[in-house]
Amino acid sequence: MLIPKENRKKIYQFLFKEGVLVAKKDFEAPKHQDIDVPNLQVIKALQSLNSRGYVKTSFSWQYYYYYLTNEGIEYLREYLHLPAEIVPETFIKKQSTARPQRDGGDRQDRRPQREGGEYRRRDNWGSEKKEGATGDYKPEFRGGLGRGRRPE
Repeated sequence: MLIPKENRKKIYQFLFKEGVLVAKKDFEAPKHQDIDVPNLQVIKALQSLNSRGYVKTSFSWQYYYYYLTNEGIEYLREYLHLPAEIVPETFIKKQSTARPQRDGGDRQDRRPQREGGEYRRRDNWGSEKKEGATGDYKPEFRGGLGRGRRPE
């Protein structure tokens, strides 16, 4: 498909800036949701990049998801005449903000206290009544129902 150079450049600039691009599978859409270019031209331009190995494509729920590869970064950097210091936003690490500390105090203070000061501790471990089957219980399995049935 013939795509005007200015539209191709807009698509490539957006893809390089973000590192990823999402396009709805709507070939009649007059405009892409993020770029001022017809949606069909966006899909076809990225289909071309995909066939050359510059992007990876996923498709889910009527949306195309395009991810820029390392080869694609090099190609777009050369096509758009960008220096090596500029990288897509997906390659920039976000600084994690530290979570604010709660005023609830230490974690030990929030635990419910039981008698004797121990948390979930049994004082008489061995003297409690055991639950479950007795020692002389022997289950008996007679083949019969379901998938475990013996062939007749």
